[in-house]
Amino acid sequence: MKELVLFENRNGIGLLTINNPDSMNVFDSDMMEALGQKLTQVEKEDLNALIITGQGRAFVAGASIKQMSQLTSEQAYVFGETGQKTFAMLEAMPWPTIAMINGFALGGGSELALACDLRFASVKAKLGQPETTLGICPGYGATQRLVELIGPSKAKDLIFTGRIIGAEEALAIGLVDRVYPADQLEIETWAYAESLKKSSAHAITRSKRAIQAGLRGEDGYQVERTEFARCFDHPDQREGMNAFLDKRSPKYK
Repeated sequence: MKELVLFENRNGIGLLTINNPDSMNVFDSDMMEALGQKLTQVEKEDLNALIITGQGRAFVAGASIKQMSQLTSEQAYVFGETGQKTFAMLEAMPWPTIAMINGFALGGGSELALACDLRFASVKAKLGQPETTLGICPGYGATQRLVELIGPSKAKDLIFTGRIIGAEEALAIGLVDRVYPADQLEIETWAYAESLKKSSAHAITRSKRAIQAGLRGEDGYQVERTEFARCFDHPDQREGMNAFLDKRSPKYK
């Protein structure tokens, strides 16, 4: 039986691949369960960054319309809740997560990318929240994360119209962070992930925790003070500052 979600650790950089290209990697219950299980496994890995992509022509083309067309309202609630919990798990990963958007990222696929810290796209990528054209609203977090990322007006425009946009427009409105030629996307994404090794993984984790706290309604300044103080209990703080004073590059473990 084909493994729906693949993972490999390449020298501290994780690669998670949604692996059902024949159906454009759509999220049905089986795929979402497989993603949740794989994220539980990945959470225990020692990583500097995690890259997420899709196999074939799509990142993730959306949630399964075939399955959703048969859902009752009660089943739809559970369907949405499962996706939200899975994406919350991704959002809470301690290291940077990068969506490597190789093709279609629509509906649930766009919402998967929104749960990542950064989004790098192929110039051929297409993104959008077309749910309203199907008679439903987003269910995996777009009404919240898309607003946080690009602001309420632009988010409402994309959700209300359901229109699909190209990578360049997505870059212009802040939906993606970088756009590359299709044949350079993987190279550039990996180069960026490798560059993060120059920084302390512990300090990045502490920084991400403080940023996420403010976005989720906690007292971000209080969390920042706590995380800042925690850095001084870690060997990376001494290594980083000693390296600066010694005029050498730090060597983080």
